[in-house]
Parts: sequence; C-alpha cells; structure tokens
Amino acid sequence: MNKCIRIMLVDDHAIVREGYRSLLQKQADLEVIAEACDGNEAYIRYKQHRPDIVVMDISLPGQSGLKTIERIKQFDAQARILVFSMHQNPSFALQATRAGALGYVTKSSDPEDLIRAISQVAQNKHTLSADIAQALAMEKLGQEQSALDELTVREFEILRLLVDAKSNQDIAELLNISPKTVSNSHYIIKKKLGVSSDIELTRLAIKMNLVNLLELVDEAGEN
Repeated sequence: MNKCIRIMLVDDHAIVREGYRSLLQKQADLEVIAEACDGNEAYIRYKQHRPDIVVMDISLPGQSGLKTIERIKQFDAQARILVFSMHQNPSFALQATRAGALGYVTKSSDPEDLIRAISQVAQNKHTLSADIAQALAMEKLGQEQSALDELTVREFEILRLLVDAKSNQDIAELLNISPKTVSNSHYIIKKKLGVSSDIELTRLAIKMNLVNLLELVDEAGEN
C-alpha cells in the first residue's frame, strides 16, 4: 500500500481551494491536511503541519508566493513545493524554481496533470506542465524575454509590485527590505530591461504577460 501524500493548499480564494481539495481527496494516496489563504499563513501552517507537499499559487495578497517559497525553504531546506498558477509566462516558472519550487503547473492544465505533478514532486523530482515546458524549450523567445529572465527573484517581485502601482514604501514593507533597496532595484530593473520610464516598464510587463491589462483597468476603477 502506497504511503499517503500529505498536502497543504495555498490559494487566496476559498472556493478555488475547495475545488482543489475535492479533486485531490478523490485520490486514494492524497490527503489535504492544511490550507492557507496568504503567504504569511502558509508559512505558519507549514511549520505547524509539516506537509509532504505544498501546492500553492504565487499571486497572493500581502507577502508574495515567491517570497513565501523562499521563507519555507529557509525554514526547511527539504520542503517540496509545487506552484499551481494562472500565469503562463515561463519567467514565472523560472523564478519559482529559483526561489525553491520543484514544480510549476498552470491552472489551464488538465486535472490529471496536477495529480501527476504532485506525485513527481513527492519523489523530489522537478516537473513542469506541458505548456510551460514547451515555452521554456523555445529558443526564439526574443531579447525581451531573455532580459526578463536575467532579473533576480527579488527584482522580479519588485517589478510585479511596481506595475501593480505599489509605492516604494509599500514594496519595502511587503518584502521586508528598505525603501532605498527598492529604489536601487527599480533603477537596475529598468536598466536590465532597457526601458527609461515606468510607463515603458508597464507596457513591457503587459506585453510579456506579467500583468493582465484588464486587471490594471479594474484596479484603476477601484481606486
């Protein structure tokens, strides 16, 4: 009899977590033992429950998913983390891997792909959904994509928060760094990506599918 794989789900939408739980609980060898709705709660719950695998989104309120992966890995270097995200840009998978995740599966994948990825991560194997693997394998991603991949995990997170209209102070608090570090990173990001203004930075982020234009419009309407 196979050992049951104990899983913690991390997603900021309760209905989405319920859907995943329902899917995974139908598998005889999978058991969901904990859930979290944000990065800080995920870190606390991980220390409490020590699951075999964390299945998590990287778009979380407050502390980002990438930062959460780094924190969990700092606490437990053997932690096995599978990212399950809506983002189909391969740079997200690359940064998640750099942060310490073993796998990356997009939410557009078949349910069987998620289950298969959980099994592979449980065996300490790296895994990617087919769409991400194909995108990463392509050599003709262009100069902009290559430049994007040169960003460090921290720079990538700062870029996402800048495009999300967060201030330097907000970013500093979210990432537990100084506003000066944010400012310096802001300059380095623009230099690496070959842009001279925040408007160009936002345009590039939209072009590279780092952010959804409709999300920006919705957020502008709420503010």
